[in-house]
Parts: sequence; structure tokens; C-alpha cells
Amino acid sequence: MKIHQIRNATLTVTFGGKRFLVDPYLAEKDAYPGFEGTVNSEIRHPRVALRTPMDRILDFDALIVTHLHPDHFDAAAVALLPRDKPVFVQNYSDAELIKAMGFTDVRPLGIETRFGEITLSRTRGQHGSDEAYVYGAERLGSVMGVVFRAEGEKTLYLAGDTVWNQMVATNLDMFAPDVIVLAAGDAQVPGLGSIIMGAADVKTVHDAAPTAQIIASHMETVNHCVLSRAALRDFAARNGMTERLWIPADDEILEF
Repeated sequence: MKIHQIRNATLTVTFGGKRFLVDPYLAEKDAYPGFEGTVNSEIRHPRVALRTPMDRILDFDALIVTHLHPDHFDAAAVALLPRDKPVFVQNYSDAELIKAMGFTDVRPLGIETRFGEITLSRTRGQHGSDEAYVYGAERLGSVMGVVFRAEGEKTLYLAGDTVWNQMVATNLDMFAPDVIVLAAGDAQVPGLGSIIMGAADVKTVHDAAPTAQIIASHMETVNHCVLSRAALRDFAARNGMTERLWIPADDEILEF
């Protein structure tokens, strides 16, 4: 297994002999205004340039789009991506929207979806707290995570844009992943709070999965992510998490 941290939540996952591009957000630095109604909305995003060459990013066998927020599937990605590669999505609604953009092979993930020798499983998550969904459900929307399994590979759980909750706990119990990727930038929306994991949630996952290697992704790229890599490293050092927590730089590749 290789996990290539591209930028934000964009990853390339090499697993079971296939390469997956996850949540492509491919615009040039400062291409978009900050997300309206979020913390630091005056700051344009992406806040950093891509460090990975585009031909490398576009060398993949299948695409995974966990949800359609524009920092996970942006206009630049729509313009650049090949239209004929398989695209795995969370539901038929997202599938129809992506098909309308010209993509020809769009597949909603199920409990167990086969791709070659790999089994992909859609998992549930929640893009904010229960209280946030009382007031902001339409804005926050639905999201998914994905579990990757294959003979001879460690089990990978890509949690997606979720905070810690019972759904994540259930996923850990059900799949017992060896490697976990978390959206850990602590994105903040006034009135709704954190809509992805921050340091405390990362520690909760670390403690709940005591043998797993944990990767912190989705950091330092969009305007409303307030947790820096340096701050998370400091938190990890103070809480005994450094042996199992990886905080990759953009364009860094981890192997498991």
C-alpha cells in the first residue's frame, strides 16, 4: 500500500495493484474565494500550490469522490480528468450529477463493491456534529468514507469528511483497519463548529484503534481549516501519539 498525499484531501492510493485518485481538487493556488460563511472566509483557496506534477496525478485506474464539496471535486478537476475512467461515489444522486458532467462510468459504492481483486466498502460519516446538522444539514450534506481490502494487503479505512461519532466507532469495530486516513484540519463554520476532525478527535481515533497507523490529511489548504501540521505534531508529542500518527507534507508518499 502506498498513500501519496497530494494536497488537502486529494490522495493517490496504490492498493491491490490499482491506483485510485481520491477527491481531486486541482486548481492553481488562490483560484477561488474563501468559502462564504466560514472562518477566514477572506482568504482565497487553495492556499498552497500543487507540488505533484499533473501527469503523475492523472495516472490512475479509478477515481473516488467522497462527496461533491468543491474542495474535493472542483472545476479544475472536472476540466482535467479523463471521462472514461471508473468513478466511485456515495450514492445515485452524486452519480447522476457526475454523469451530467460527461463522465461515462460512474458507480455508487455499496457494502462490498469489487474492483479487480479489491473490495471497496462505503462507510458512513457525518460532516459535523449532531447539533450542526439540526441547523446546517442541507449545507453540510452527506459524505462517505471507504474501506479498502484485498488479499495480501493491510486494511485501509479512509474516513472522509467526518467528525468523531458513533458511526466512526462502528466502522473501526467492524473493519478493524490497519491504516486510517483522517480529515484532520479542523475546518470551522461559525454557528456549526468543527465539520471535520481536529486534534481531540484524532486522539480519540488513536485511542480507539490502538494498533492502527493513522494518517492526518485535509490540512493547510482551504481557508477554514484552522489546525496546522505543526500544531498537530506538538499535540501528538504531548499526548504520546507520535509512534502511530503520520502527518505527511504535500507530495509525500507513505508505504505500509
